[in-house]
Amino acid sequence: MADQLPVALVTGASRGIGRGIALKLAASGYRVVVNYVHNHEAAHAVVDAIHAQGGIAIPCQADISSTEHHDLMLQQIRERFGRLDLLVNNAGIAPRQRLDLLQATEESFDHVLGTNLKGPYFLTQRTANWMIQLVEDGILFQPKIIFISSISAYTVSVARGDYCTAKAGLSMVVKLFAARLAEYNIGVFEIQPGIIETDMTAGVREKYDRLIYEEDLLPISRWGTPEDIAQAVVAITEGAFPYSTGQVFHVDGGFHLRRI
Repeated sequence: MADQLPVALVTGASRGIGRGIALKLAASGYRVVVNYVHNHEAAHAVVDAIHAQGGIAIPCQADISSTEHHDLMLQQIRERFGRLDLLVNNAGIAPRQRLDLLQATEESFDHVLGTNLKGPYFLTQRTANWMIQLVEDGILFQPKIIFISSISAYTVSVARGDYCTAKAGLSMVVKLFAARLAEYNIGVFEIQPGIIETDMTAGVREKYDRLIYEEDLLPISRWGTPEDIAQAVVAITEGAFPYSTGQVFHVDGGFHLRRI
């Protein structure tokens, strides 16, 4: 029955990694809520692409940095589907300017951490409370929460201190919720992408082309793609890791190996 199909909320799903995740989840049988902030046209294009492949999706405009928007978004999902089996905390922003740590601004810090750390922290809190209720009511069995973080969680970039701080904090948020939600059979996982080819990295294409193809930065010598991240998400959702929670999945071409 259609009402039994699982439902996924993917934040920041109008472009890049989020778009790839939304399309892959729809192909694997999820009804997908495509969250976006500003790009109405791109979000609706993702929804249309899912419909074209026979899937079910709805767009949902909400600013992840706003807890008021969290409540409105979850209410919309309740009214439309009555359940939420999967939350993918993907939405993230880069600093408007890359500024040296000694010149970085409070405004940029608040802006980046509002979306990249505070937003997913409180959206997960609200989602988890609803998931617990759905589990106790027998509607859900082993729902999941996935955070898309970054190699910037542990890799220093002194021109993006706010971004690195947010991603490092997000890794701890994963551990906190994994520990708290395990008793309810809610698995919490972290995917750490490496250098992924999206519009966010378009401005540094030349730099990373050199590092990847000339300076041997990665054991797997290519850019990552949104599809690479989406495949990892689907592997988790398919129940391949029933005895794991708080696990970090490196999807980074081997960057984390720290070769010498």
